[in-house]
Amino acid sequence: MMGPGFGYMSDYMGWMMVGGYVFWGVLAALAIIVVVRLGRSADPRSNVKTILDERLARGEIDAEEYRSRLAVLRS
Repeated sequence: MMGPGFGYMSDYMGWMMVGGYVFWGVLAALAIIVVVRLGRSADPRSNVKTILDERLARGEIDAEEYRSRLAVLRS
């Protein structure tokens, strides 16, 4: 006589464990992808505009140069 976990049941239990690991691995990968995607800026030009704004505020460029660079950025 065989107890629980022996015979044909041991094969199914092994596959159930592997399936569980795969499920949690895929779930963790999706969570990481979502966090990374949300952390990125949707428009890369918005970062460039922020840098341009900071340079104007620090006095590295004047208003005329700011407007000309902003026009190039928007085109």
